[in-house]
Amino acid sequence: MEMRRRSFLALAGAAGASGLLKTFFGINLGASKAYASSRPPVRGKVTTTICPFCSVGCGMLVTTAGGKVVNLTGDPDHPVNEAAMCSKGAALSQIWNSDQRAKKVLYRAPGASRWEEKDWDFAMRRIAERMKETRDKTFEERDEQGRIVNRAMGIGSLGGSAMDNEECYALSKFARSMGTVYLEHHARL
Repeated sequence: MEMRRRSFLALAGAAGASGLLKTFFGINLGASKAYASSRPPVRGKVTTTICPFCSVGCGMLVTTAGGKVVNLTGDPDHPVNEAAMCSKGAALSQIWNSDQRAKKVLYRAPGASRWEEKDWDFAMRRIAERMKETRDKTFEERDEQGRIVNRAMGIGSLGGSAMDNEECYALSKFARSMGTVYLEHHARL
């Protein structure tokens, strides 16, 4: 393992804090040390990613094994958060590993009382049809003063921080080509 400045400072700080706790406060860390040494290191594929919760864009290292997220830590080399994580980011693995997470397309027809499983082709086709219907119903070529506006007042676009710059650019271009004037980002809400 390569020792970097940040790693050295973290190790030195932990050692100093441990010494202070034991010397001045009489706190015994033996049980915690034994528990930490008894746990095997987490093995799996480590992937870098960005936290999807807010617009800060904190970097994370996600370890996956057997199709499950087994470890989640802040990325120490990321310039935004430098390995720190908020409580929402730290709990991100619970979303991925949750039994309640939707993994299939579910559709409930108008007036129906139950959900049906559908394939992705159906979902994409249905979304496109509904967008076209809404655009056609709410499209305005001119405003009250007769000026050309070409806007669809019934469609809005909500972006998110999980998207990178290129995806945000493509989404905004698509939304504007549809005539959408309501473009928003979830971090402002």
